[in-house]
Amino acid sequence: MGEGIHRQLLAEPALDRLHSVARVDTATAVTDLAAADPRELAAAEVLFTHWGAPVLTEDALRLMPRLRAVVHAAGSVKDHVTDAVWRRRIAVSSAAAANALPVAEFTLAVVLLAGKRVLDAARGYADTRTRPDVLTDYRGHGNYHRTVGVVGASRIGRRVIELLRPFDLDVLLHDPYVDTREADALGVRAVGLDDLVRASDVVSIHAPQLPETHHMFDARRLALLKDGATLVNTARGDLVDTEALLPHLVTGRVHAVLDVTEPDLPPPDSPLYTLPNVLLTPHIAGSLGNELGRMTDRAVDEVARYARGQPFAHPVAPEELTRSA
Repeated sequence: MGEGIHRQLLAEPALDRLHSVARVDTATAVTDLAAADPRELAAAEVLFTHWGAPVLTEDALRLMPRLRAVVHAAGSVKDHVTDAVWRRRIAVSSAAAANALPVAEFTLAVVLLAGKRVLDAARGYADTRTRPDVLTDYRGHGNYHRTVGVVGASRIGRRVIELLRPFDLDVLLHDPYVDTREADALGVRAVGLDDLVRASDVVSIHAPQLPETHHMFDARRLALLKDGATLVNTARGDLVDTEALLPHLVTGRVHAVLDVTEPDLPPPDSPLYTLPNVLLTPHIAGSLGNELGRMTDRAVDEVARYARGQPFAHPVAPEELTRSA
């Protein structure tokens, strides 16, 4: 994993649990396999990985002839698990399900705040410093029977749907792999993506980053957003054509909650930093701070299962990666 991550990731009591099921050097994080102790690599049976893990190429795997499993204490494994891992039939597990929870919670919060137009109300209150006429000034605010469009029935998308269920909201779903029957079981209505964009008061993106999803929200599709709609992106920045979105934001026609952007860090002069109808956050929807502990616990659970000779509870299969993050 990346430099310094292990000091925060492997805190007590997770460290004790890990030591109870495996022989592990938790004082050293391997950031470069070529620079690591070859004797330790040769003895390694399980890799415990996180953000910044070295790429597991064929050459890297030759250094680890006993390697049987990769346990990733974070979300996507695409940055370090290669075809060479699958060819060697090395088992892979991910804590993506644990990482989905804070993203879904963040999404629920901003969806509800968007419906209440909380940013607008707070800014107007600060500017005027007088009591508003709630019947007149806030006529278009509120969450009663608002339509929320969820793009992607991923782990996060499904959790968002679950969290939205107690509220008086109408939820639409677009996912090319979910049919009407499954959508009904989820309690949502399956629709085409363009229809979802046209009908939704809030559109929340939970699709994976794939070649076919690059700029899925392009100029044509962004123009379909209804006036006053809010676009929420907690997935990947390049799913939305940021340059095509900007004119809609600058005019105030639509609102946006952007936890990810294209590029990852907007330039210093980007209007995204100052527009009153944009909530721009620095990729904080996923696990951070004490939420890292949830992912660590799930990963240590997987190491314990491996030690007992049990299959992983959260395995990753190569075919999943063609349609997941």
